[in-house]
Amino acid sequence: MGNSYAGQLKTTRFEEVLHNSIEASLRSNNLVPRPIFSQLYLEAEQQLAALEGGSRVDNEEEEEEGEGGLETNGPPNPFQLHPLPEGCCTTDGFCQAGKDLRLVSISNEPMDVPAGFLLVGVKSPSLPDHLLVCAVDKRFLPDDNGHNALLGFSGNCVGCGKKGFCYFTEFSNHINLKLTTQPKKQKHLKYYLVRNAQGTLTKGPLICWKGSEFRSRQIPASTCSSSLFPALESTAAFPSEPVPGTNPSILMGAQQAGPASDHPSLNAAMGPAVFNGKDSPKCQQLAKNNLLALPRPSALGILSNSGPPKKRHKGWSPESPSAPDGGCPQGGGNRAKYESAGMSCVPQVGLVGPASVTFPVVASGEPVSVPDNLLKICKAKPVIFKGHGNFPYLCGNLNDVVVSPLLYTCYQNSQSVSRAYEQYGASAIQPISEEMQLLLTVYYLVQLAADQVPLMEDLEQIFLRSWRESHLTEIRQYQQAPPQPFPPAPSAAAPVTSAQLPWLASLAASSCNDSVHVIECAYSLAEGLSEMFRLLVEGKLAKTNYVVIICACRSAAIDSCIAVTGKYQARILSESLLTPAEYQKEVNYELVTGKVDSLGAFFSTLCPEGDIDILLDKFHQENQGHISSSLAASSVTKAASLDVSGTPVCTSYNLEPHSIRPFQLAVAQKLLSHVCSIADSSTQNLDLGSFEKVDFLICIPPSEVTYQQTLLHVWHSGVLLELGLKKEHMTKQRVEQYVLKLDTEAQTKFKAFLQNSFQNPHTLFVLIHDHAHWDLVSTVHNLYSQSDPSVGLVDRLLNCREVKEAPNIVTLHVTSFPYALQTQHTLISPYNEIHWPASCSNGVDLYHENKKYFGLSEFIESTLSGHSLPLLRYDSSFEAMVTALGKRPRDEVRHILLKLCSKHYAAALMAVSGLPQMKNYTSVETLEITQNLLNSPKQCPCGHGLMVLLRVPCSPLAVVAYERLAHVRARLALEEHFEIILGSPSSGVTVGKHFVKQLRMWQKIEDVEWRPQTYLELEGLPCILIFSGMDPHGESLPRSLRYCDLRLINSSCLVRTALEQELGLAAYFVSNEVPLEKGARNEALESDAEKLSSTDNEDEELGTEGSTSEKRSPMKRERSRSHDSASSSLSSKASGSALGGESSAQPTALPQGEHARSPQPRGPAEEGRAPGEKQRPRASQGPPSAISRHSPGPTPQPDCSLRTGQRSVQVSVTSSCSQLSSSSGSSSSSVAPAAGTWVLQASQCSLTKACRQPPIVFLPKLVYDMVVSTDSSGLPKAASLLPSPSVMWASSFRPLLSKTMTSTEQSLYYRQWTVPRPSHMDYGNRAEGRVDGFHPRRLLLSGPPQIGKTGAYLQFLSVLSRMLVRLTEVDVYDEEEININLREESDWHYLQLSDPWPDLELFKKLPFDYIIHDPKYEDASLICSHYQGIKSEDRGMSRKPEDLYVRRQTARMRLSKYAAYNTYHHCEQCHQYMGFHPRYQLYESTLHAFAFSYSMLGEEIQLHFIIPKSKEHHFVFSQPGGQLESMRLPLVTDKSHEYIKSPTFTPTTGRHEHGLFNLYHAMDGASHLHVLVVKEYEMAIYKKYWPNHIMLVLPSIFNSAGVGAAHFLIKELSYHNLELERNRQEELGIKPQDIWPFIVISDDSCVMWNVVDVNSAGERSREFSWSERNVSLKHIMQHIEAAPDIMHYALLGLRKWSSKTRASEVQEPFSRCHVHNFIILNVDLTQNVQYNQNRFLCDDVDFNLRVHSAGLLLCRFNRFSVMKKQIVVGGHRSFHITSKVSDNSAAVVPAQYICAPDSKHTFLAAPAQLLLEKFLQHHSHLFFPLSLKNHDHPVLSVDCYLNLGSQISVCYVSSRPHSLNISCSDLLFSGLLLYLCDSFVGASFLKKFHFLKGATLCVICQDRSSLRQTVVRLELEDEWQFRLRDEFQTANAREDRPLFFLTGRHI
Repeated sequence: MGNSYAGQLKTTRFEEVLHNSIEASLRSNNLVPRPIFSQLYLEAEQQLAALEGGSRVDNEEEEEEGEGGLETNGPPNPFQLHPLPEGCCTTDGFCQAGKDLRLVSISNEPMDVPAGFLLVGVKSPSLPDHLLVCAVDKRFLPDDNGHNALLGFSGNCVGCGKKGFCYFTEFSNHINLKLTTQPKKQKHLKYYLVRNAQGTLTKGPLICWKGSEFRSRQIPASTCSSSLFPALESTAAFPSEPVPGTNPSILMGAQQAGPASDHPSLNAAMGPAVFNGKDSPKCQQLAKNNLLALPRPSALGILSNSGPPKKRHKGWSPESPSAPDGGCPQGGGNRAKYESAGMSCVPQVGLVGPASVTFPVVASGEPVSVPDNLLKICKAKPVIFKGHGNFPYLCGNLNDVVVSPLLYTCYQNSQSVSRAYEQYGASAIQPISEEMQLLLTVYYLVQLAADQVPLMEDLEQIFLRSWRESHLTEIRQYQQAPPQPFPPAPSAAAPVTSAQLPWLASLAASSCNDSVHVIECAYSLAEGLSEMFRLLVEGKLAKTNYVVIICACRSAAIDSCIAVTGKYQARILSESLLTPAEYQKEVNYELVTGKVDSLGAFFSTLCPEGDIDILLDKFHQENQGHISSSLAASSVTKAASLDVSGTPVCTSYNLEPHSIRPFQLAVAQKLLSHVCSIADSSTQNLDLGSFEKVDFLICIPPSEVTYQQTLLHVWHSGVLLELGLKKEHMTKQRVEQYVLKLDTEAQTKFKAFLQNSFQNPHTLFVLIHDHAHWDLVSTVHNLYSQSDPSVGLVDRLLNCREVKEAPNIVTLHVTSFPYALQTQHTLISPYNEIHWPASCSNGVDLYHENKKYFGLSEFIESTLSGHSLPLLRYDSSFEAMVTALGKRPRDEVRHILLKLCSKHYAAALMAVSGLPQMKNYTSVETLEITQNLLNSPKQCPCGHGLMVLLRVPCSPLAVVAYERLAHVRARLALEEHFEIILGSPSSGVTVGKHFVKQLRMWQKIEDVEWRPQTYLELEGLPCILIFSGMDPHGESLPRSLRYCDLRLINSSCLVRTALEQELGLAAYFVSNEVPLEKGARNEALESDAEKLSSTDNEDEELGTEGSTSEKRSPMKRERSRSHDSASSSLSSKASGSALGGESSAQPTALPQGEHARSPQPRGPAEEGRAPGEKQRPRASQGPPSAISRHSPGPTPQPDCSLRTGQRSVQVSVTSSCSQLSSSSGSSSSSVAPAAGTWVLQASQCSLTKACRQPPIVFLPKLVYDMVVSTDSSGLPKAASLLPSPSVMWASSFRPLLSKTMTSTEQSLYYRQWTVPRPSHMDYGNRAEGRVDGFHPRRLLLSGPPQIGKTGAYLQFLSVLSRMLVRLTEVDVYDEEEININLREESDWHYLQLSDPWPDLELFKKLPFDYIIHDPKYEDASLICSHYQGIKSEDRGMSRKPEDLYVRRQTARMRLSKYAAYNTYHHCEQCHQYMGFHPRYQLYESTLHAFAFSYSMLGEEIQLHFIIPKSKEHHFVFSQPGGQLESMRLPLVTDKSHEYIKSPTFTPTTGRHEHGLFNLYHAMDGASHLHVLVVKEYEMAIYKKYWPNHIMLVLPSIFNSAGVGAAHFLIKELSYHNLELERNRQEELGIKPQDIWPFIVISDDSCVMWNVVDVNSAGERSREFSWSERNVSLKHIMQHIEAAPDIMHYALLGLRKWSSKTRASEVQEPFSRCHVHNFIILNVDLTQNVQYNQNRFLCDDVDFNLRVHSAGLLLCRFNRFSVMKKQIVVGGHRSFHITSKVSDNSAAVVPAQYICAPDSKHTFLAAPAQLLLEKFLQHHSHLFFPLSLKNHDHPVLSVDCYLNLGSQISVCYVSSRPHSLNISCSDLLFSGLLLYLCDSFVGASFLKKFHFLKGATLCVICQDRSSLRQTVVRLELEDEWQFRLRDEFQTANAREDRPLFFLTGRHI
């Protein structure tokens, strides 16, 4: 058995290996020969051993057993065991002596371990879950570093005690390992065994064989393979198809079922093999190589044993590598193929994340001196990434190097095994080893192209894929993956030793033309760094982009670092390491020190024609006066439409009013529903019911333009008016207090906001944080806070304690890039995120909009369609120049870029202005931009042009660019042709006077002081906007924006937020409208016209506009791939003449070849944007013939004479030009427009097509490649970048984002996989996984840039305000009293108008008013009395029953502080009242039975009380918790103002949520007793909603009863209780008459109470004034209860409120009339008057009449009124009358409610009484035909009032002795109604009344027998005639006890 040594492989004879390779291939059954490098460097030792030493291999490291079959690399050659002695034990886990060796069995047994021996765990393939125990001499085991183990073996069996085994083979036989391969101690002696504190033997550390340093294999895995997936396009995590070049089904020889194989190395060539943990060598085939082409190694690997061979090896020589002896296949080369779509080909930036990181770098050893002048010599600052181990100190010229720890962080992240697997218990999976990490990094750097930059995300994904492949088998146990094409093959992967690492790294780098240079150090990294600096200074690394320095001398680990020395890469990376502030500081320093000026001379050499400035001066002198006059002439003589006054008009320029789009409305509603869900949650974090109004503050970044833009948004939205914040004279200053610019002055304004919120607790303040991804710096961790007070301001203000704790502040973060707010520590709950909705679902538009949003994904799509011109482009010639200039020092490069760009613009302007030779010194793209910029104003009668956005992030450089371009413009005399605007966040918009005048004219602004303050107001202005600032701050751009030139954006944009933010500048709305009459246009002419237009420019898109191609995407255009300048010769020829002097008004003078430069038909600037506005109508476009059809509205038409000639002109010109156009393959925009443009200027404004096409965006090549490349799922590469510089990835072990993810899923992804950096404001928020870290009142709105989020949140404020107002308002019934004109006109009035209470004597003299005045009884029958003379026309037409509630009039009233509330009201004052404990537990309550007998029912009534603990003091119990005895009643003499004496009863059904039972505020906090009266089946739901209310539960027999039953039981219970209390208190010495006898019966919809204040001139004066105010119910009750003679009144009530109340109604303070809705009942006086328990309708009218006829007083307080809320659920509406038998839900009409007895009529499921009342209400004229509209002859109704409908009058009489009845002696009745009449009604009683001849009678009884008895008893047959067919019954089944009635006619 051999030792392992750490010798290094120095040389190898290539021929020998080649020979061996051929031999192996011949012996192999595999169809594909192995690449030589794979065998040489990647195959395990065993491969070479087999080639050199014969057929049998003595392996030191075999494939691990236990995981299934292993593929072999040759014919199977299983290890032959000696025959076993007979009778010995062969059981797995036992030795041959039959003793148990399993650790689990013998862990507690004592064992004899000789000195020098150790207990070791042996792994048996047949028992994968067990370790076998043996004792081994420790001399034969390795030390901690895996070395110094003696050859051979010495061990004892701990089971039977046998000792002296000298061969591991013999020992493995004894312990029954049953191996099929050569037994090896390295393979099977796995763990040291140790005893724990309890003395139990347990598994200890791994035995460290062969220097693996704790990286030994723990879980068997398949072979190693490439770390990079071969099929990167595959969407599956683990591709299931075999890779080309492999044959999974035919493995070398036989595919064995046994666990080991001789030649397993071919496993590596299989499809997605796996490799084991840190040991696994990673290999990849480098990009663009096929399997055997070897300019670069096709696969790289590590030989597992580098020491001398074992004694039996014959082929080893000192020159050759040590005979490999591992069974681990090191290869995988075949399958490691990089595909072009893989990550390697995407240029990437920022191996280091983009943020500047200032963590200290650990250093050790001697310092390394950075040479002086390093920057000058190298032209770039090398960027050094610390890798593994210790990093030395640097000294000397430290300014010339950049050191970053981010690669170290990446390595560390990749070492942590994913938590996702740990949760499944996969703790044994090892992370990737340091050696492998470094080797993979080298592979990655080797395959990067010269113009690519390494990206940390790429590297992390490589590590992740590598790790996942190496543990495929284990991971499969935890997640489903596609099936493999072959069984999993476990193997022991050989480790990459640190000794082999430098050699293998050098080998990998050997094929890349020196782009990667590897330096190996013997002692420390310091010598390698010194060596690198030496090579740099000597210029020997000129071609080298990356230097990898490895020090593998330490036994424990490696030290490494990677230096980026390539000028391009180093510049990009070092820039990406700077924060925006540092970047600005560096540029400022360079400007101050004058470095920029030194570049001037350098630039003058770039123009062979001489210095541009000299040329400019020369041109200026030659052409002075000429250009300006000719251009001016052209602008004057344009053919244009003229308006009435003669001034030119452009129909394309329509500024539309701000309006809200469907999407914005939908988002506003979503925001509102989220706020409501916060309020509805049980956490009580937001009490919407307590707020009366909304206020807001919008916080925006410190950009003047954004500030002005937001002010205008607020101003135009009308939100201030909506919120009631707007005063009469609205000024701009007034609006400014609602928008806060987060600058140094913000703190004062914010304090005022906080103060305001504190002082107005009933106002809901919405704090809107717009552009919320900006400035997330933590105040605590902010390093700059001392120097720059504005940094960290967001955290300081928005996250302050006052904002977090204020219950009336809701914070809304609004951003297009929410990623930095979606981390593990975010304050925003995922449930509080609102994402902008998708425009369509399953291809269906969700919201109909006339504009389509065109954002990043659409821009990317435009690059995919091959036949169209992409809207995203890069300028290849510009990039080439940049690369050429890149040899300059790094700190000059950004200035070079700027100068180069400025030169491009200068040269292009000169070329267009008449110096065509300058065309060669600009790029085609820049030429296109400038041509269109200058041409566009000429094509519009008003001079509208396009905007070019030039993005220069660095403000100082933007100033340089501005000055340069302004100088060129001045020399070319173009000052009045286009404006140059310097846009900086700190300053506003500055525009020249000439252009301001134009803008004022276009926008019809009369204010001479007006200046544009936002970019949107620059609509139509031809201009170059130099847009500076490190980040855009949400500025919107006008729709005339045509080009976004982003060629100068710097490397810091290489995080997702920054990149999308830059591209968001171009986001745009295109029109969805389809033009009218598409087919009417001449398609042939159009296509020719289109050919004429530039091939690389979508400006002149004539053919597609309005044609059938209109419906395609806006950028389907022909594309020429040609970028050479020769092809644009036509355009350059044309430029001079057309621009120089041609007047554009000559329709026929079109010189051949020169019309090509004429102003184009639909100017080049056709695009623009108005993100917050609706689309403006399009002006006419296209060929002249189409003008009338394409002009929306009254487009002014050109003169007819002009129009007649247009078609011929166009045809001739087009045909003559088609040759030219087809020959011109230029990609510039210089080729001409279609003909016909000379005439039709009116339709060719550059804005015409603006609404149809987004801007064109030019990007740096680096960014372009990143944006347009996609991963396997189709997701743009840019989306998988680090989301924001202020966050970092939580782990490298994260899944990839997917294109199919919704915004919500992306949010959850970032919440799981990103953590904030220490500088992030959320850093200290919470531990991961804790939900209570979320702030309850914080929301996040995210949506694409420029889509209209501002409009959406302003709309949200409006709807929120409306909802709050709605919450504080109720609809109350507002109906004037009915039958006013029928009021009793008696001599008696209550004349003492100022009496607070009625005078008893006076009141008794008042007559009772029988007439019903409550408007809810508008359809009820009139009740006759002495005085009325009713004409039939006085009554209105009866309403349909279904109209009764629909048509009732309501008024919306603001709730006062004394209102009654439903369950939705939560405020802090009434929490306790409602029974919500602070810990949100419901109050306990107890159920008590209460029984009393009632003779009329003939049985005992059993009621139940539910009494909360908090209300038990209102009751008397026999003992605490015992039998309920009575409800406590106060004394009449009590005068306390602290409580209300009368108990309040509220009967209710179906209104557990909506009933107004919260009387806390109505009672003004006074103590009161309130009892809800509920039906038994509703008890539980009412108890749930009102846990702290007393419930009176009606017996179950009343479940289907009406309100009469509830009133009846309330009254009877109250009287019974009064008796009980009198008895109880009489024992205490209190007189019975002193007990308070009143109760209140209130409807469940009484919401507010009012009092009328009357000011009269005198006591009896009829002249008075009055006003009504809201008061508490406590006030009213205490007033009434204090009335001096109150005990003499039986029934007291209030007027029902109406806004139409007349003075006459309140003039008399008291009336003797009906009372409804809210009554105060004297249960003592009314002891003998009962409610009818059967009644459903009008039971209060019936009861009022009974009380009056009993001689008792009813008094209505006219100066108190009650408001009733309209509640559309529950109440009597909950009774639905349906058929009992059939399932059909068709409504049953009232005529079907009765039927003939014994008929087959459909029975109904409704109480008989309800059917009767409903039938009589609608069809009583069938019973009383004479009574219809016959008010002089009413129906006589005895002892009851039933509603017979509004057309019939009734006269109520009581049969009781001594009753008060009206005198009926002179009345003739038209009918008689006897309803359930009792014994008081006798024949003699009826004989007092007189009836008309033909009058009808209706007798109603409980059953047919009592019906007959009644007829006999009352001797009715004497005067009435009956027929058999006149008997009816209600349509009830017999079990439902129908009512029967008999009708007859008076004889």
